[in-house]
Amino acid sequence: MHLLLIRHGQTPSNVAGKLDTATPGPGLTELGYRQAARIPQALESRPIDGIFVSTLVRTHVTAAPLALERGIELAVRTGLHEIEAGGLEMLSDPSSVRTYMRTAFAWGSGNLDTRMPGGTDGHAFFERFDADIAAIESQVGAGTAVVVSHGAAIRVWSAGRATNVPPAFAGQHELDNTGVVELRGSPSEGWTLVSWQGTPAGGVELADAAGEGPAGESLTHRRIDDA
Repeated sequence: MHLLLIRHGQTPSNVAGKLDTATPGPGLTELGYRQAARIPQALESRPIDGIFVSTLVRTHVTAAPLALERGIELAVRTGLHEIEAGGLEMLSDPSSVRTYMRTAFAWGSGNLDTRMPGGTDGHAFFERFDADIAAIESQVGAGTAVVVSHGAAIRVWSAGRATNVPPAFAGQHELDNTGVVELRGSPSEGWTLVSWQGTPAGGVELADAAGEGPAGESLTHRRIDDA
């Protein structure tokens, strides 16, 4: 299966730098809608056999233009949502952001026992995300699935499951809103990272470095590493 993991479009909480992970979550900003509208063009040469979204509103709105253009009904999966911030929910201070991202990327590096403050551990995250990817693979087979999900979730899952890059890769590479991560493989055979398009699917003119949100930043970004 070809798996295209797409981060949702920009949200007001991304602009504010907040750790906003709860359901149903916000919609998109004006830029976020423009980012979403460019996805069909960016993927026009790709066959698509299914479009899957999380339970959060921003993924539905982001996927809607592509679903309309392809005539494919969105399928909601309950395990594709963002990594829960737990006790850090809606915080934006540097210390909280560092804690969230360092905890999440510890999971991607294999330290699954590490627990998010007031939240879950890495075992719970991979269990739910893996289960939905397996269900998607059973539906599309060797085809191409588009999964519109969330920055930290995409990066951590890719870091933990891609066999051809070190786990630190995802933490070192940013993922802007509507950036695309492509993997090839299956739950049984493993996954290979094919490409990491960190910029928006519609091009760099749709990027907003100041409003990408903590989940899209690299571990070397000021917000995460500064004291």
